[in-house]
Amino acid sequence: MCPQHLVIFARQPLLGKTKSRLAADIGAIAAHKFYRKTLNRTAWNLGRDHRWKTWLSATPDISAINKRLWPIPPNIALFGQGRGNIGTRMSRVFNALPAGPIVIIGSDIPSIQKSDIQTAFKALGHNSFVFGPAFDGGYWLIGLNSVTTLPMNLFKNVHWSSPNALSDTLINIPNRFRVQILKKHLDIDDGKAWHYWKNNKPKAGN
Repeated sequence: MCPQHLVIFARQPLLGKTKSRLAADIGAIAAHKFYRKTLNRTAWNLGRDHRWKTWLSATPDISAINKRLWPIPPNIALFGQGRGNIGTRMSRVFNALPAGPIVIIGSDIPSIQKSDIQTAFKALGHNSFVFGPAFDGGYWLIGLNSVTTLPMNLFKNVHWSSPNALSDTLINIPNRFRVQILKKHLDIDDGKAWHYWKNNKPKAGN
């Protein structure tokens, strides 16, 4: 049985260099604190689960040289995303990893749980693709059961950071492939999403 691979896409958490739209709304320090804390929680909560191998795909590439720059557990493998838009970089990851189901997630989804990842890999047992839709029309997760199912034009003409990112991607998947849509999560890209999350996140102990 091929191992399962979880890939966390992340930008080095430097003050003033991450979450520019969020920083414009709530300030650079608050945006930095949010992003670093969310990345830390995601990496430590999901990265120590032995049901999958966890990788962190980093940008900029030079930051992947030094693991001490990242708030992640030591078992997570670190590598650079390379150049290009998000679709180009995800395609590169899908083609570079060893054989087995691959799930890619973002690092700005504070509500993500181990059960979400387990559900995605389970769905890939009888589907070619899985997607975790975001409330803004994009997606917080994409997975495929084998790189051999990766269409060459999967990310062609996708309008990233738009309400059509998910629908644009789904259009590019041939009908012969089975696709499952998972539960929605909120990715925090701007002040509106951040304030909603702050006002609706579970209280400690719940």
